[in-house]
Amino acid sequence: MGKQIRLNAFDMNSAMHNSHGLWKHPGNQRHRYKELSYWVELAQLLERGKFDALFLADVVGVYDVYKQSFDPAVRDAVQVPVNDPALIIPAMAYATKHLSFAVTVTTTYEHPYAHARRMSTLDHLTQGRLAWNIVTSYLPSAAKNFGLDGMLDHDERYERADEFLEVVYKLWEASWDDDAVVRDVKNKIYTDPGKVHEINHEGKFYRVPGPHLSEPSPQRTPVVYQAGSSEKGREFAAKHAECVFVGASNVETLRFYVQDIRRKAAAYGRNPDHIKMFMGLNVIAGDTRQEAQGKFEEYSRLWSVDAALAQYGGSSGYDLDAYDPLEFLEYKPTNHGQTTAAHFTKYAEKKLTVGEVKQKIGTIGGRGTVLVGTPADIADQMQHWVEETGIDGFNLAHFITPGSLQEFIDNVIPELQNRGIYKTEYEEGTLREKLFGQGQSKLPEDHPGAKVRRQSVNQH
Repeated sequence: MGKQIRLNAFDMNSAMHNSHGLWKHPGNQRHRYKELSYWVELAQLLERGKFDALFLADVVGVYDVYKQSFDPAVRDAVQVPVNDPALIIPAMAYATKHLSFAVTVTTTYEHPYAHARRMSTLDHLTQGRLAWNIVTSYLPSAAKNFGLDGMLDHDERYERADEFLEVVYKLWEASWDDDAVVRDVKNKIYTDPGKVHEINHEGKFYRVPGPHLSEPSPQRTPVVYQAGSSEKGREFAAKHAECVFVGASNVETLRFYVQDIRRKAAAYGRNPDHIKMFMGLNVIAGDTRQEAQGKFEEYSRLWSVDAALAQYGGSSGYDLDAYDPLEFLEYKPTNHGQTTAAHFTKYAEKKLTVGEVKQKIGTIGGRGTVLVGTPADIADQMQHWVEETGIDGFNLAHFITPGSLQEFIDNVIPELQNRGIYKTEYEEGTLREKLFGQGQSKLPEDHPGAKVRRQSVNQH
């Protein structure tokens, strides 16, 4: 039996996620994203496929770098319209038993005090099936709508995120003792005040006296997800993350990211095995290679180049419409996503012209891995990525919702199970227990959040 592959479904509470232009496909039900029944059906489908989690991406601005306008993004539903990802989780949790939920929340514009309560609430309502995906938002429109003149510097966003984490760890891990809530009718005490503590945080960005508003949830701190492959992003992941979404266009780069994050985690005194690594993936499966290729060609005809360029512009900071198509695209630092900015520049195998980059972006699979073939072909490739890079699993996106996921669950999952590399039953317990073992609902002792907890115990 090989290494057990982990799977998240990668999605967004919006009209479209990253399947640019495919809202036009007659089988796509994405327009139903406003209905609770849509999300409940999706959650039950994923649970049938034994997925670990539904990973919900999010943005808090519109993509308006490309052509210096939000028109291309709005016209083609490039992650807009988009609704709050947290609000659909309770309904999905109620309709399932094991599926977990990773919700994206930015540390750049949220406040840690309110965020801590929201996450504790969701951890309670899901009975510990919650993860938080930490991002440091990069869209200029988001900065302006949150009252700033412009985007915060990339590195400052990570500095702010680091302190944000410090605050929420204190609220989740140090503010309430495990046995604070006693519900003692005889002595008329619901919560023992001596077991609820202020955190008195005073930092560069935040002042939070506390105490936390919520009693301890099943995991206290939700499982910490993080997406970011820049140098700062990998450093942040090594310190804080339990699950990391890493992206690369080839085996060698991805292997480097995985090894680098594990090496940095060890330097922080963490067990590198306490971090699960995921890469993004799209799959087009068919009973035959010809059938799968036919679907690929069908999707390609509907693909929107302008939509893909709009997303790339917001993600990288490069407005490719402003360049001469014949000039080479050179790397220049931006305050957007540095990994995206480097993808076709520093990390490219050879220099590319702007026209060549636009052609790649305008093609399905131009910015991510797409596997096309029979279930056996796809399983072979998934195994290859896992064995050659050291990743633990995949964030599975989908071109057609829910059709692409149904095809994967009905055809590829059995192939993986027959090879002994994918679970046939869920583990019991919280998400952290499902990932790391029974009895491990809370952060491990080598995690910085746990160190906050130990200090609290010593003080009281």
